[in-house]
Amino acid sequence: MRQRVLYLLKTYLLTVLVFIVAKLVFMASYADTYPFAFSDVVDVVVHGLTLDLSTALYILIVPFLAALISIWVQVPRWLLKIYFVVIAIALSLSFVTDTSLYEFWRFKLDVSFLSYLETPTEAMASVSASYLFWRLVLVLLIATAIFLAYIKFIDIWTPEPTWPKKIIHTVVGLLCIPFIVIGIRGGLGESTTNIGQVYFSQNQFLNHSAVNPVFSFIDSFTLQLDDLSQYQLMEAATCDKLLEGVYTTESLHEDTLLNTSRPDILIILMESAGEQFAHAMPHLQQLKKEGVWFSNCFANSWRTDRGTVAALSGWPSFPTVSVMKIPEKSRTLPSIALTLKQQGYQTSYLYGGDINFTNMRSYLISTGWDSLTCMSDFSLSEQRSAQWGVRDDITFKTLLTKMTQAASDSLPHLWGYSTLSSHEPWDVPQKKLDDEVLNAFAYLDTCLADFISEVRQTPLWNHLLIILVADHGIIYKGIDNMHPMQKNHIPMLWLGGAVRQPREINTLCNQSDLAATLLGQLQLPHSEYTFSRDILSRSYVHHTAVNNYSNAQWLCDSTGHLLYDFDVQRLTVDSTADANRLLMVNKAILQKTTDNLKNR
Repeated sequence: MRQRVLYLLKTYLLTVLVFIVAKLVFMASYADTYPFAFSDVVDVVVHGLTLDLSTALYILIVPFLAALISIWVQVPRWLLKIYFVVIAIALSLSFVTDTSLYEFWRFKLDVSFLSYLETPTEAMASVSASYLFWRLVLVLLIATAIFLAYIKFIDIWTPEPTWPKKIIHTVVGLLCIPFIVIGIRGGLGESTTNIGQVYFSQNQFLNHSAVNPVFSFIDSFTLQLDDLSQYQLMEAATCDKLLEGVYTTESLHEDTLLNTSRPDILIILMESAGEQFAHAMPHLQQLKKEGVWFSNCFANSWRTDRGTVAALSGWPSFPTVSVMKIPEKSRTLPSIALTLKQQGYQTSYLYGGDINFTNMRSYLISTGWDSLTCMSDFSLSEQRSAQWGVRDDITFKTLLTKMTQAASDSLPHLWGYSTLSSHEPWDVPQKKLDDEVLNAFAYLDTCLADFISEVRQTPLWNHLLIILVADHGIIYKGIDNMHPMQKNHIPMLWLGGAVRQPREINTLCNQSDLAATLLGQLQLPHSEYTFSRDILSRSYVHHTAVNNYSNAQWLCDSTGHLLYDFDVQRLTVDSTADANRLLMVNKAILQKTTDNLKNR
């Protein structure tokens, strides 16, 4: 048994070492293009190690099974040799292809590489014959070196001589399987192993260097971007005609909500806090009377990862894919943070949960958030204060501290903050209401009110714009997907000393319109926000709101609303006098937005 354990340990550590060496070679290959220090190399290796450790376990599965079987019968040495020939070639191909293509793609190896194999003539036309030849030589040389290293540890295991030993060693081996699965998954937490967990720098090259190309390639198979082809529903000209006036990128107005064009800005994304819970949040209702209240705002989607991208990047959501989970797409998005950084703003984001969940870290870093504070930055007791991470009362206090500390800077600031306590399992430290769901939102309301009261007493308030918006609504009691007007209706409220005067704006809009509306008020161009509308602009003439989930999309305009299920290809909600036209617009929106996503 000891012989088998040592073999598996050596094989596993060798695989991890191969991944580390591949990172070093990758970085060295681009040293002239992206200069780096020795400390950067250390950071890349350290931050990328979790992904390497997880990926190495995939490769260990077959040797582990072979060792387990060898307890009973002889396993031929040549079987493992064949396996490691395949592994060596696969690893070598991934390393060489990833390093070579990065020059052109500027993102890590993924499944899109396979599309080039469908048209090899066009692919080969982009490079010279000598370029391909030397890379083929490299693949063979590297594969040979990796293979020779692996087979050095292969041994001929003798089956255990007695039944008791066979059974005991087999049971021990089987008990190891859950630990392998947990290692591949990345632990027992809410988030599973993902590319975003290794992102650590504002320098994207360093982030990409930390990413394991084998994992990146395997993981890309799960993203199902090909599913978007189902939304090619009409001719492009017809699609454009239907969407005339729906998406505009100009700000044409004399109206102003603010008394300054460069306020400090705080955007708070309130977890699941749809308008359906307004009665449980009395403090928020009072605050609506003090600020600019957008009373007809709707969430773009049904999950935090989608809602975050919609609010911070002004980007649409999609029924079957999450853009946040696709780093090579999310990194191309515009964002409020990126735009304001160009105006000299300092940017920072705070989230009390696992920031690696759904690749949130990579999205935030890629879209301009310089300083990130997350669960791991809090004490162990604070991290365990709630199921999802650090409780809202704790993170609100941390947020206030960071804001007041930054007040001495002469530069304007943009802060982002996501709450988390108003989420299943609704474990909050206060008991105001018997209903645990309503009680969780009452707790959020209390935390919010306390925070607003405290920040109001600081010099920050006079020059501060606080934007409160929910990330999405939720299914609760009788309000479900068949009641989209209630489920998707969310609060959006602008507060602070930077607000000129209280008012209510009842223009129909989405949370994705926050970006263009805010930038319009700051007198900044926003043409790159293709699907975000300045709802105060005269150019916004076809007022619409859209929401999607699980291959269904809802659309609302002045004529009514409808919900279309693409799986069953029928309307499941129809409350409009002009269903045929609205359905065509709904389909056109999905075609236009998915086309944009595929081509980014």
